[in-house]
Amino acid sequence: MLDALKEEVCAQNHELPANGLVVGSGGNVSGRDPETGLIVIKPSGVKFAKLTPDTMVVVDIDGKVIDGARKPSVDTGVHLYIYKHRDDVRGVAHTHSPYASSFAARGERIPAVLTPITHILGRDVPCSRYATPGEVDTGAAIIEAAQGGYAALVKAHGVFTMGASATEATSIAMYLEEAAMTTHLAMLRGPVDELPQEEIDRCFAWFRKNYGQSGQKKVAD
Repeated sequence: MLDALKEEVCAQNHELPANGLVVGSGGNVSGRDPETGLIVIKPSGVKFAKLTPDTMVVVDIDGKVIDGARKPSVDTGVHLYIYKHRDDVRGVAHTHSPYASSFAARGERIPAVLTPITHILGRDVPCSRYATPGEVDTGAAIIEAAQGGYAALVKAHGVFTMGASATEATSIAMYLEEAAMTTHLAMLRGPVDELPQEEIDRCFAWFRKNYGQSGQKKVAD
């Protein structure tokens, strides 16, 4: 069942530790099949090194396990809330990446001071209110903070990114962490100037038109 999506979601889960975004078994990536509406997600408590496509769990939009021998991620309810409220989202990634999560620890947004992240997101990275981990409340906080965008920090928790696929959501998580690290380092040396909104809009539109072999790309692959 959903073999191609299982392969993609498994591969993107492996990208999280490979890029220093998670440790142990914390964090997860999911993907939604556009035809059936079913969601493939990482199993709970299984270390990333042990993940294979066959270990992925398939659930419906209400969280019922449709395929898989393991319990799905404890964050499944958060992913499902996002999918229920964002028809455009087909992939969700959750990390505790250090630099981005350091902003979440302070309840601070990541300001739009670098063009690479404005190319991808077209805005800053907002930080939500505090929300109960692993519960619907976290999903609601993400939707509230993101305001139609594709990334949000959850106060005192970590990072959630969204995309048109599991691959895109994971790519956003990678570039977001790079931007958070560079912004943090710059702020250690003094104040940083946020780009004006008109320039953010121009960067976002330019990137979508020109990046990649055919343009109209949302995320650097």
